[in-house]
Amino acid sequence: MLKALYIHIALIIITTGHSFAQQPAFKGGTQALNDFLKAKIIYPEYSRQNCISGIINVSFMIAKDGTVHDAKVQDGPGIDLDDEALRVIKLTSGQWTVPAGYNLKTNIVQPIRFDPDPARCGPANIRDMQSAIASYKAQQELENAVTNYYSNKYQGKADTTKEAIIINLKKQLGYDDDFINDVLSQASEKFKQGDKEGACRDWTFIRNIGSDKADNFIRKYCAP
Repeated sequence: MLKALYIHIALIIITTGHSFAQQPAFKGGTQALNDFLKAKIIYPEYSRQNCISGIINVSFMIAKDGTVHDAKVQDGPGIDLDDEALRVIKLTSGQWTVPAGYNLKTNIVQPIRFDPDPARCGPANIRDMQSAIASYKAQQELENAVTNYYSNKYQGKADTTKEAIIINLKKQLGYDDDFINDVLSQASEKFKQGDKEGACRDWTFIRNIGSDKADNFIRKYCAP
C-alpha cells in the first residue's frame, strides 16, 4: 500500500512579520488544502515499512500568480519523508491566491506530519525509529555505489569487473523484483497526479539500479 492512511497535515502557515489576513490562501481554503495534501501524499516505502513518523517543515515562497518556488525542507529527519513532503508542497503550485500588497519575499513554512498505521506499527518507539533513520542514511552510501556504477556502465565508463560486487550490494539493499514493482507502482501514482518530474525520477532510479523495467516510460515521458 503506497498511500498513507494515517497522515495528519498541520495546517498552520508560519510566516514572519505579517498578519494572517495578509497571507496567501489556498484556493478553496484550509480544508481544501488538507484534502489536496491527503490525496497527493504517498507514504514513502522505507518509512512505512519501518514505522517512522515525523513532522517535516517545508519552507517556500509564493509568486504573484500563485506558483510555488524556492521550496526546501527546513526541518526533517533527512530521509524519504523529507522528499515526499517537499514533493507535495511543489504540487500546490498555482493553487494559491495572493492578496494585493503581499510581500513576495516572505518565506512560508508548512508543517506536514506523517504517522504510520498504528494497527501494524503499534505505539511509536523512538529508539527503533532512530535506528531505522540511521540505517537509511547508511544505506544511501551503498545505493549511491549501485546507481553510480550503472550510470557509468550505460556511458561505457564502468569497471565491469566489479559488477559481482554491485550485484551483491543490490541483494543487500533488497533491490529485487518486488521492490522494483513497488517503485513502478509509486511512479505510476505520481504520474497520475500530474507529477511527471517525480515519476521520471523514480523510473530513472529503476534504470540506475540495473533494471530495464522502466525504460519504455523513460523513452516516452522523460526525454532530455
